Amino acid sequence: MITVLAVHFSVAVLAPLLFRSWGRNAFYGLAAVPAASFAWLLLQHGPVYSGGSISEVVPWIPGLKLELAFRMDALAWVMSLLVLGVGSLVLVYCARYFKKKDQDLGAFGAQLLAFAGAMFGLVVADDLLLLFIFWELTTILSYLLIGFARTRLAARRSALQALMVTTAGGLAMLVGLIMLGHTAGTYRISAILEQAPALVSGGSGALVGAAVVLILVGAITKSALVPFHFWLPGAMAAPTPVSAYLHAAAMVKAGIYLVARLAPGFSETVYWQPVVLGLGLATMLVGGYRALRQTDIKLILAYGTVSQLGFLTMVVGLGTPDAALAGLAMLLAHGLFKATLFLVVGIIDHQSGTRDVRKLSGVFRSSRALAIVAAIGAASMAGVPLLGGFVAKESVLEAFVHHAGDPAAGPWGIVVLAGLVLGSVLTFAYSARFMWGAFADKPGVEPTPFKAIRPSFLAAPAILSLLTIIYGVWPVPVDAWIQPYAALFASNAPDAGTAAEQAGHLALWHGFTPALGLTALTFVLGLAMYLGREAVSRAQSHVPPWVDGDKAYQLTVGALDDVAVWITGRTQRGSLYYYLAVILTVAFVLPLSAILVAGKPLPEGIYLLDPGSPLQLVVGAGIVIGALAAVKANKRFLAVLMVSVTGYGIALMFALQGAPDLALTQMLVETIILVAFVLAMRSLPAELRDRTGGKYRVVRVIIGLCFGITMVVAAIYAMGARIATPVALEFPRLAYEGGGGLNIVNVTLVDIRAWDTFGEITVLALAATGVASLIFVRGRGDRIRNAATVAEGTVGRYRGVNPGSRDAAALAVSRKFAAPARDAWIVAGRTLAPERRSIIFEVVTRLIFHSMIIFSLYLLLAGHNLPGGGFAGGLTAGLALTIRYLAGGRFELSEATPVSAGALLGVGLAVASSSGVVPLLLGGQVFQTAIIELWLPVFGDIKFVTSTIFDIGVYIVVVGLVLDVLRSLGAEIDEHFEERSAGHDADLPAEQEYAGNAPAAGAAPERETEGAAVETTAKGQA
Repeated sequence: MITVLAVHFSVAVLAPLLFRSWGRNAFYGLAAVPAASFAWLLLQHGPVYSGGSISEVVPWIPGLKLELAFRMDALAWVMSLLVLGVGSLVLVYCARYFKKKDQDLGAFGAQLLAFAGAMFGLVVADDLLLLFIFWELTTILSYLLIGFARTRLAARRSALQALMVTTAGGLAMLVGLIMLGHTAGTYRISAILEQAPALVSGGSGALVGAAVVLILVGAITKSALVPFHFWLPGAMAAPTPVSAYLHAAAMVKAGIYLVARLAPGFSETVYWQPVVLGLGLATMLVGGYRALRQTDIKLILAYGTVSQLGFLTMVVGLGTPDAALAGLAMLLAHGLFKATLFLVVGIIDHQSGTRDVRKLSGVFRSSRALAIVAAIGAASMAGVPLLGGFVAKESVLEAFVHHAGDPAAGPWGIVVLAGLVLGSVLTFAYSARFMWGAFADKPGVEPTPFKAIRPSFLAAPAILSLLTIIYGVWPVPVDAWIQPYAALFASNAPDAGTAAEQAGHLALWHGFTPALGLTALTFVLGLAMYLGREAVSRAQSHVPPWVDGDKAYQLTVGALDDVAVWITGRTQRGSLYYYLAVILTVAFVLPLSAILVAGKPLPEGIYLLDPGSPLQLVVGAGIVIGALAAVKANKRFLAVLMVSVTGYGIALMFALQGAPDLALTQMLVETIILVAFVLAMRSLPAELRDRTGGKYRVVRVIIGLCFGITMVVAAIYAMGARIATPVALEFPRLAYEGGGGLNIVNVTLVDIRAWDTFGEITVLALAATGVASLIFVRGRGDRIRNAATVAEGTVGRYRGVNPGSRDAAALAVSRKFAAPARDAWIVAGRTLAPERRSIIFEVVTRLIFHSMIIFSLYLLLAGHNLPGGGFAGGLTAGLALTIRYLAGGRFELSEATPVSAGALLGVGLAVASSSGVVPLLLGGQVFQTAIIELWLPVFGDIKFVTSTIFDIGVYIVVVGLVLDVLRSLGAEIDEHFEERSAGHDADLPAEQEYAGNAPAAGAAPERETEGAAVETTAKGQA
């Protein structure tokens, strides 16, 4: 099962490449995946039906009881027949449904194949949380598939509507799943069903009942039951193959599957029957009624699907052996005939260009084969004999006849049976309406032009219709497939008989039974409704739509938008002071209130200053002075410097407390932040203006003091409130014995708490991407040209100086003396204008850059046992790149790092991820560490810990982050400044522009087009 899932998702990733090579014929290649999986599924028939089930379990996070648990029993096997079989046929159908010129077929094929894998994972998942993961995967993929025609407003709106409704139900279901798993003490579905009788009848029965109701909310939203039925007809904006697969055979069956999965254990809970039977019956009637009003043959099927989903929910949720048998039988029959009919609609639309029953006429004469295939599907949907739909519906009626005769059901059993018959009448009527609307000759309507159908296009619905006939004539195999599931409902009463006797059997002919009489009544009334369709239509036109689910949804969303606008207008006021005041006030009021309410005494042994380190007092005074100076500073740069003073002071405090790792990291982080601030502030005014004054200044001081004091007091109370042994006391032993390192901090980051670190570097990558997206418009800074293509001394020149002025003379002298007489000390130094260069800085950069890179690698490799690690090493390498940029500008940065920041971030995450995945593939746990000891010539004994690979990933991510900041806040802003400066020069007289930009006294004039490749003179080269 895991292999099937892996193949589906792996091929889905490669699908765009296949479409580039094969075009739309790549759908055949994709269809081979579920087809091969279907063949594998048939081979599992013996193991499943001889041993009851097959299971595969891979531990994920044992401490949290998370595992990849899969189990295939009779129910999962039958559902997988639909998911894989219909999925492969729909993919084959897509190869001829789409045109060669259609765009984004690679993405569509990948999503459809991934959906098949996600749906298979859903039905074989044996863990509640794993089931929810696949549940939400199908939601996301259906959103993408429904919105395939992203340029159409209707498609985007329908996709979003389906996403909102099903996600809301999924969240409610998640709460129910967690409640159920917590109550049962396990999330394993098979184990929960075994405990179900005790859970329902025990003291936690009310909690279990509430959990089941929440789970049913997810099921009824997914399967489009009233009052959430409106999203399914809207989803018909999707391409027809999507409708045939997701909305007939697969996704909407997820809710039905969930009801069927839980019914053996929880159908006796208090609210089960009212929800399942009540909403199911209402949905069946509403869907059937609305289907008769449609003029689009696809919408006729859509509302028919809604009706049938309500019908299926009633049957599989009834909770009796005969209903269980009938429910799965109807599930298979519905998947066959409804997928057939949707594929037929796609052919009609494809070949004629319309789906309107008012325009379609004479299609039967144009394509008799298509009409026969459609007639088989429609007849099966109506329950006509000799077809699968008839066999299944007879069993359904028989089950509800028994239910109506059960004294425990009371009068509601008769009501439900009558409603079921009425819904079946509507089903017969809209089935006939579909055939009439799609194929009949209509008086006064011109025959519809209809292109010839290729056999390959008709193959998929023809195969499904053939299976419908085989199912109806020979239902014995289907009966054998379903009996083990029906046996789960068998009564334990001594006189109840065997499970098979309670469930009955599927057969084409059961004799003259009440169910057969109800079927005949259904045909008579349904035929009468069809023949009197005009009268029915007139009657429907006089009935006002008292309740419209779609309008109710729009009103609800609109009300939420209005409330959001109202709240946003009163909270998001654009005032930084207001935001900080609210955040800090809440941050000190809540902890302070908790401290006061708790009434705990202060811990003993509090001291303000470590007697052994009086230097702490000096450092603390420096931090306070820096903070006060930052508050009082009237220049942005000075304020940032003072903030950095506090940061460096904290680093020194860490060092005094014996934490060199923290001190080193804090110092490096503070330096990088200082550089980022300085680069960003170039786009801001130098002075700090519009400061809040008067009474607000007093309020700010009070809030700041209260926040600071509260945090100190909370920290003191927290240290005194400990009642258990600190977990950190075990870290030294764990670091050395388990992590193989002496540096507890680094081993904690890359081993003991590797998940935390992985999350943090992922956030770093996202933050860097966010910064880049805010700054860049045309790319991610990787378009910087090579320094060799840039004219010497053209980057960053002072422009617009009036000729003959004192400034012009001083500038000419400075350029003369600043111009080097030899090659630049750094690669791109020659590109800078002489007045922008610092020879001392270039010399220092050349001397220390390589040493800093080597030192960063040392910190990376030595960090497992000594102060350092990937984070500190990456920051050191980033600072080395920062020095290169400050010394030589953006072209120097480009020369120093020809690889893109995005590539570094991606490679770093990939390396870190591989260190977690590889142990899992080798039979271990995620991020498990291995200690390898070996002897090498020259080096001697070597001890290598595999968590170092994770640290290398951290190192690369940090370097990529710094590079992204330098290219975003540095190089890109530089270029913006120079473009604006060049635009300013374009407005000056030519002689003024030249005079102001003269490179040196006596130099020949040349055009200063930045980035242009120019020939340099021999003197310039020298």
